[in-house]
Amino acid sequence: MTKKPFVGQSAIAKGFKEYRLEVENQINRKIKALRSDRGGEYLSGEFIDYLKENEILSQWTPPGTPQLNGVAERRNRTLLDMVRSMMNFTELPPSFWRHALETAVKLLNISPSKSIPQTPYEIWHGKPASYKYLRVWGSLAYVKRLVGDKLDSRSSLCRFVGYPKETAGYYFYDPTEQKVFVSRNAVFLEKGFPSDNQRDKVLIKESSGEPPHYSTTSFEPTVHTGSVPILRRLTRESRVPERYGFVGLTSQLDNDPKMYGEAMSDIDSDKWLEAMKFEMDSMGSNEVWTLVDPPKCVRPVGCKWVYKRKLGANGEVTAFKARLVGNGYTQRPGVDFEETYSPVAMAKSIRILLAIAVWYDYEIWQMDVKTAFLNGFVVEEIFMDQPEGFTTVGEEQKVCRLQRSIYGLKQASRSWNTRFDEVIQGYDFVKNVYDSCVYKKISGSSVAYLVLYVDDLLLIGNDGKMLGDIKAWLSTQFSMKDMGVASYILGIKI
Repeated sequence: MTKKPFVGQSAIAKGFKEYRLEVENQINRKIKALRSDRGGEYLSGEFIDYLKENEILSQWTPPGTPQLNGVAERRNRTLLDMVRSMMNFTELPPSFWRHALETAVKLLNISPSKSIPQTPYEIWHGKPASYKYLRVWGSLAYVKRLVGDKLDSRSSLCRFVGYPKETAGYYFYDPTEQKVFVSRNAVFLEKGFPSDNQRDKVLIKESSGEPPHYSTTSFEPTVHTGSVPILRRLTRESRVPERYGFVGLTSQLDNDPKMYGEAMSDIDSDKWLEAMKFEMDSMGSNEVWTLVDPPKCVRPVGCKWVYKRKLGANGEVTAFKARLVGNGYTQRPGVDFEETYSPVAMAKSIRILLAIAVWYDYEIWQMDVKTAFLNGFVVEEIFMDQPEGFTTVGEEQKVCRLQRSIYGLKQASRSWNTRFDEVIQGYDFVKNVYDSCVYKKISGSSVAYLVLYVDDLLLIGNDGKMLGDIKAWLSTQFSMKDMGVASYILGIKI
């Protein structure tokens, strides 16, 4: 369910009352408790009396402890990040933040969740949501006019700003008339942005900080998304390719911890701690560093923890990853590192080999190199701060002198690739001339291909015994995880 943003204490109290009635009427549930951060809007005598009358417990978190209301805090952070991104994506003024927020809430409500098997929309309405009507927020659209002189233009260039709850259609902002209205009859220009002369027509100016005028007129004809010329945007942008569909959107809406403190207050804190311990064990077994006194006139490289829930082909959480990453941006070229370039297998190479495997009925196996970058050696002299949460007792003032590469260092990927290339060619694999991360090994009538993409390995061949021998040999050279028969790699479901 999407509610309009509330402004002021009275509006929040009124909004909560409306929400309680809707919950009881729509899904036949009772609100048992309300947890808040001691905001004044939740502490008024009238509001507290209302909660008591309706037998709703009022729970307050101690001052300065937002982690005790972690679910709401994380959702607020996610919404704020989405709104900020949406506002930066378009030239709409700040007064449209409410439209952006309502749209962000709607998108989250129809997005898959890692903690529950259904979307919030499906839980609330009892049926899956439809995504075919979704549009790029803030994009231009030609909206048909239903009134005006016969010789006037039959459409006007407007901005799409949201989805009305009460009727089918879209919210559009008309910069000429300075109003927001509802319509379904529009041609969306989602693939491009206005050219200079078009931009002048839709230039939006703030007028005395007042929000735009709203019109309740609703136009009923259907939406048309005909072919329109692609217009170029003046600034660079990063957008998910359309072929990824809604999966591309949900991949951007993750709630993985960003810092050590967040991981320790996360609902999966025990799993994050286990993942960090595994990473530290790998550091120790590979003798990645030694503790030394900090040298004079040398600034150690910082480090941080990076967390990621690894998903399977069906979107389920398969593993919790914690990676210790060096702050490579503080390294000095020519002092802390030299060359940094490192190749990865080209996507077209992977597709070609998969096609060959399907055609000739080859076996396709997959392996993962655990903490791959730790296999590369550091040539330069690099000092690093001790990891947060794992400082050695009694040696807190010491720093780590790196002997091997870790993730985040400028030269880490190159060091790993160089080491892997030396090892694999020593086992009679021949590097491909056109793709330096594709290797081939021939033994009699048996053939095997090996593809390296950072730390993911694909083994393709016509001899299961030969592939098994290669896997066993790789496990003697590196710490490997056997993924078995390949089913999903780099977004490709095999």
